[in-house]
This record gives sequence, structure tokens and C-alpha cells, in this order.
Amino acid sequence: MPDNELKEFLRIAVESAQRAGKLIRDNRGTLAFGDIAVKQAFDFVTRVDTESEALILRAIGKRFPNHKFLAEESMHEVETDDFRWIVDPLDGTTNYIHGFPFSAVSIALQYKREIIIGVIYDPFRNELFTAAKGSGAFLNGKRITASTVSQMANALIATGFPFKRKNQTEPYLTLFKNIFLGVSDIRRAGSAALDLAYIACGRFDGFFEIGLGPWDCAAGSLLIKEASGVITDFGGGDDFLSTGNIVAGNVLIHSVLQDKVKEVFEGILDK
Repeated sequence: MPDNELKEFLRIAVESAQRAGKLIRDNRGTLAFGDIAVKQAFDFVTRVDTESEALILRAIGKRFPNHKFLAEESMHEVETDDFRWIVDPLDGTTNYIHGFPFSAVSIALQYKREIIIGVIYDPFRNELFTAAKGSGAFLNGKRITASTVSQMANALIATGFPFKRKNQTEPYLTLFKNIFLGVSDIRRAGSAALDLAYIACGRFDGFFEIGLGPWDCAAGSLLIKEASGVITDFGGGDDFLSTGNIVAGNVLIHSVLQDKVKEVFEGILDK
């Protein structure tokens, strides 16, 4: 992929994310009862989610009319070896509904089934995480790397509860306990996209979650790889976009987390 093409893809992704972020920020605290709908049990969508997504798809589609889309709220076009944008217009919707300022826009570009562009924008902190394949990961233009913490006792771990897969609550809680007893602490802030971005910049040392959507983790996965971190499915492979089961972290912490996940979930979840 020529460098100038990657730069153009990244430019459009950044512009789209920032415009969507402004919409999200400007509408904070304005949601009425009729602006919130239930997609499924414990999973919500708001007027701002749909407006943000429409803005992003319109901006990208205007520039790249032949590209495909996988977007959380509307367009689920078939997987392709050609270009496909994977979009989460507002990751952390429940946080947003409650006025908890931990939400983000996540935009990734996939080519030949590989993520080549990743952008995560936090409109409340004005933090822009960007990555292009082979070019490193950046936060507001400054290069970032995963943490160098090597001992679990010193590690700060992030997670997300399996609210869409409550049948996995018991093994998840077993895993949570096994990890919690050996680490500095665990955080659950409610936006997987930002959790993965925080792995990339070293704020978190490790992460695990069950049942994420590809839009939750596509951009973050490239950020982590370009920041010298590791992200895999529960089996240690690279099928996390399909399974939604993720282990991530710096090289050493990821390895320990992977072993702990296998102890609990081997034979329960394939990946």
C-alpha cells in the first residue's frame, strides 16, 4: 500500500472522527426520553449514535464511493478483500446516556481482511489516537508505546463485563477473581475502544473481554500492534474480530493474561 494512500485514508478517518466527536460533545446532556431506544436487553442506541454514524458514513462515502462499510448501527455489508470501513460512531453509549464522560468514536479501515488504519477520538478529552499500518501509533501527534510493566503485581488491568453474554457470567467472574488477586487493580470504564487505546499508550497494562463487536475493537487492535503491544483472541490467535473475545496488553502481561484465560475458558469458548 503506497504511503500517500495510507495518509489520505488516515486524513479522512481523522476528519470524520473529529466531526462526529464535535456532534457528540455538543449534544451531551440534551437527550430526551424519545432519543433513546433499546436494541436488545441492556444494549442501547441514541439519536446521537445514529446521527454520528450518518455523518461518518456520508463523509467517507463521499470521498471513497466504492468502499464497503461495517457500522454498528446501520450498514453491515458483507466481508470483503477490498476496502471496508469498520465504524463505531459512539462507543460507550450507556456512559453517554448517564453523562459519564468516557466515550469515543472509533474508525478503522480494513483491506484484504487486515486493519490498515485505526482512529479513536475521545471528544471529552480531545485525545486523538491514530495508527497506519507500519507507521507506528500516536496520541495527538506524539508517538506512543505499550507499557513496560513486567510484573502482574504492578499491572493495572482493564476489562468489560459480558452484559450481552450473561450466560458467561460465572466463568467470567472466576477469571476476574483469578486475575484481580494478583494485580495492582482492575478498571471497568465502559468503552472498549478507549480501553484498547489506553493499552496502546501505556495507561493500562492488560485487557480482557468477552463478546465485543468488530466495531468495538478494530481500530484499537491496530493501535496496540503499532505500539508494540499484543492483541489476540482467547485461544491466542488473531480471530478476535469474529469472536469478540479479546486478550491484550504489553508482551509480558498479555502472556500471563492469556494463560489465565485458557485456565478458565478452554473448552467453554473456542477462541
